[in-house]
Amino acid sequence: MDKLRDFLKSWPGRILLILCLSPLALLGVESYFGGNVDPNQIAQVGEASIGLSEYQTAVNNRRTELLDQVDDASLLNEDVLHEQVLKGLIDRTLLEQQAGKLGMTVSDDTINRLLRQEEIFKGEDGEFSNDQFASFLRQRNMTKNQLFAEFRNQLSLDQLNASIVGTAAYPMKAVSQLIDLQLESRNIWLHRFNWQDYVSQVKLNKSDIQAYYDANKDTLKSAAMVDLAYLQLSPQTIQVNEVTKEDLQQQYEAYKQSLAVVDERKISQILLTGSDAKARADKVKARLAKGEVFTKLAKTESDDPSGEAGGDIGRFNPSVFGNDAAAVEKALEGLSVGDVSVPVKTSFGYQIFTVTEDSGSKIPSLESMRDDLTAKAKEYKRQEVYADKVTAINDLAADGFSIEDIAQQENVALKRLKDYRKENNKSVLAQPAVIKQAFDEFTIQDQAVTAGIEVGNGTVWVQPSNYRPTKTLSLSAATPSVTQLLRQQKASALALKDAKKLAAGIKTIADISKQSVTFQALGKISRQTTQLTEKERGLAFSKQAPEKGVVAVASETEMGATVLVGDRIKTEQQSPLSAAQRAQTAAIIRDNLGQDQLQDYLDYLRMVYKVEINKANMENAQGR
Repeated sequence: MDKLRDFLKSWPGRILLILCLSPLALLGVESYFGGNVDPNQIAQVGEASIGLSEYQTAVNNRRTELLDQVDDASLLNEDVLHEQVLKGLIDRTLLEQQAGKLGMTVSDDTINRLLRQEEIFKGEDGEFSNDQFASFLRQRNMTKNQLFAEFRNQLSLDQLNASIVGTAAYPMKAVSQLIDLQLESRNIWLHRFNWQDYVSQVKLNKSDIQAYYDANKDTLKSAAMVDLAYLQLSPQTIQVNEVTKEDLQQQYEAYKQSLAVVDERKISQILLTGSDAKARADKVKARLAKGEVFTKLAKTESDDPSGEAGGDIGRFNPSVFGNDAAAVEKALEGLSVGDVSVPVKTSFGYQIFTVTEDSGSKIPSLESMRDDLTAKAKEYKRQEVYADKVTAINDLAADGFSIEDIAQQENVALKRLKDYRKENNKSVLAQPAVIKQAFDEFTIQDQAVTAGIEVGNGTVWVQPSNYRPTKTLSLSAATPSVTQLLRQQKASALALKDAKKLAAGIKTIADISKQSVTFQALGKISRQTTQLTEKERGLAFSKQAPEKGVVAVASETEMGATVLVGDRIKTEQQSPLSAAQRAQTAAIIRDNLGQDQLQDYLDYLRMVYKVEINKANMENAQGR
């Protein structure tokens, strides 16, 4: 096992691990080894084909990876998932063909040399073992040729990848300049002009609206919407009755089983039978309470042959007592060595027990755990009722019941959302999984109730109606939004005019207090400040101030316009980054640039190799 672990950490081992396990090996999704090409083609990439089974395997692998990172499956956007996986498969196929075209390959001698160095393939003498290698291939159901082919393919891709990404250049001088920018600081004074304060000065006429509409008609579209009726259920909304003794006992038994504790107690008994067994048992219990010895009383009073041995019946075994096991266990609960139980009525008669030896672990008594067991019993019943109700609602939905009838029959509150949007959804049901179901073509056509959609720790059922598809807005429909947009643009332009006029009159710090508006003194800030918006942060360090003076700059911003006044920009003398950290930063920057170059190269390959996607098969794979 250690050899295998070490092998998987090595270079060829990581390659094999990527090929076998990773759904996103090198810029895309890697299918598992070999196999026949799936006749149900998803895409044709140059001379290569991406099959349906390969695609579905890749999607499932990627979905599993993502679900390991998020708790709520409804947040997973299936359309984006399928799109990214297909892109990854196409990217990889493009690179594979280009690597072959460029003659990038790895010889058998190279692969042999790499494999012979791995401990997993070495025998007891420390040399390469053909038996070990053959065993490795059998375990993975591979041939030597398959293994070599996959290694050669992956190493060729690595060569091509390195030749593209590794050429990215970003000199250390530029890295130092970039880092030094983050060390800059200056004192800033701020005033913002809100565009809304200028709306009353804006004059619009019909020709302005008509002109904007004509120029931007193609972008003025209505949002796809439905009216949504829905049911929402979670375990927290389920009311449960008080728990019974049986519920508590069930949870207690489950708790004991979870501990995997074996009852190692040895016990002795006194059995009383006959019509007067109860009375005799009470008398024996009283004598024991006064201090008489259990073994002596067992010999004289017990009606069981074990009495001759002082009542010894060995280690406690619940199966001996059949249906009475629970009653006996309760009587023995919490008893330590030397303690005596109350008389217990069983099918044998009345029995009194004592613990003579206990070499096992101590288990808390049911009574000491009552509060915790009660909470667990309630939660168990709640989950049970919840699961039953989910099943019942799913069955009614499948049978074609309306959502109103389901809500009434299952006593679940019916909720509604008007104008539920497909895009830019900000409602309480903005999860991609819910949106996908609400706008499903068949659901809309049949106005059906969907099956349950898991959302967080609950379930949602939706029924869409009054579907309005996306369409180009008419002039009258677009007028309100166009009017609002033009008013904001014109008001912002007026705000910027005043901002520039204000900035022009500020040359010194003393000029700031002479203005008709009040400036907010932010003090000394850096490029990382959160007191400014992103656009304002760039503006704040856009110009250097003269010696013993300030510089005032104005710009249009999201809220209207902003005037920023700054003194001299200063740079910290000591960089917080060491030489090694600067080198690491440079490597990160170069890698990012290399990835950009790789994407550009893939865009080029898409022009060189013809890429055709089978949309029908894609839609079938996505369950549309």
